[in-house]
Amino acid sequence: MEQQINLKSPEYYINRELSLLEFNRRVIEQAKDKSLPLLERLRFLCIASTNMDEFFEIRVAGLKQQVKYGSVQAGPDNMTPIEVLKRISEITRILVNEQYRLLNEVLIPELAREKIRILRRGTWKPKLSRWVKRYFNREILPVLSPIGLDPAHPFPKVLNKNLYFIVSLEGKDAFGRDSGLAIVQAPRSLPRVIHVPKEQASGSYDFLLLSSIIHKHVDDLFPGMKATGCYQFRVTRNSDLFVDDEEVDDLLRALEGELPSRRFNDAVRLEVADNCTEEISNFLLQQFSLNQEDLYQVNGPVNLGRLEQIYELVDRPDLVFPGFVPDLPPRLVKQTNIFESLHNGDILLYHPFQSFAPVVDFLRQAASDPNVLSIKQTLYRT
Repeated sequence: MEQQINLKSPEYYINRELSLLEFNRRVIEQAKDKSLPLLERLRFLCIASTNMDEFFEIRVAGLKQQVKYGSVQAGPDNMTPIEVLKRISEITRILVNEQYRLLNEVLIPELAREKIRILRRGTWKPKLSRWVKRYFNREILPVLSPIGLDPAHPFPKVLNKNLYFIVSLEGKDAFGRDSGLAIVQAPRSLPRVIHVPKEQASGSYDFLLLSSIIHKHVDDLFPGMKATGCYQFRVTRNSDLFVDDEEVDDLLRALEGELPSRRFNDAVRLEVADNCTEEISNFLLQQFSLNQEDLYQVNGPVNLGRLEQIYELVDRPDLVFPGFVPDLPPRLVKQTNIFESLHNGDILLYHPFQSFAPVVDFLRQAASDPNVLSIKQTLYRT
């Protein structure tokens, strides 16, 4: 007798959010694969980081919204939003720890063997330190605006996914104030990875992280005071758009009103350096109305995605995938007039394996054809 399957049973369903985390786990596995070129492995690690950012901005933010409004409805997998969030925190913590272990124990040493080095502060030689000092004074110091926290200067608005530092201080500033804590924002205009000039470097590809330079010279930001601690942090905020395109008359205007607010929407994640004190970590959590499950302590830069600049700055073809040149459908190889080819039948283009150039040529020929009255097309996910 054939067994009846109960399709309402939770065991037959995989949670949508948790499945995305498993996908990201597979991206991290690509960064471990020694059969892949080294810089591509670094890039996979960066992709995993940006994937995680989007996951928190949209998926975790959505779950937190459900909890905020008191939703207790379980999905087909029989998990409530609170249960899913707890499981996400547990899995993400494992994945994040693995990302930074992979960076520090595997990729950085392997890059160094290829003479691609990320120089930590403790390894800077006097000549490099002098260059860093000049670079800091010329390029970084003029665009930094530290904010001392006191009754007259409350905790500032913190931009989504931007690099910040919280600094603990001793002494009094030029105005006689003893603030104890200060916030330093690193503007997005500053590169997070700095390529050391050959004159100051030991090789062609020596790099410094912006966070290391600011840490090194943080005392220069507070004349008369002493920095007793400097910790980088980053906040991820709800970045989902609350626009119903069927309910608004002017979608452009609705988006113009919605997009700027994403920078300061509700916080959903706090990343801090792993050497940040418990007292300061709890202080930051309080400022962003987050709890311990939302805190992620990392052993390295709080935004691994920015390390992709190294991939772009290093010219080592042997450490990346070989270039790929898409081909053309056989019918278009010798035929320059696409309309004549179309008279003989449809043409299927398979991207990215086949070139997108025929689409552009098709539009150009149509635009210059006096018999064409209008061009209409559907753009999907531009």
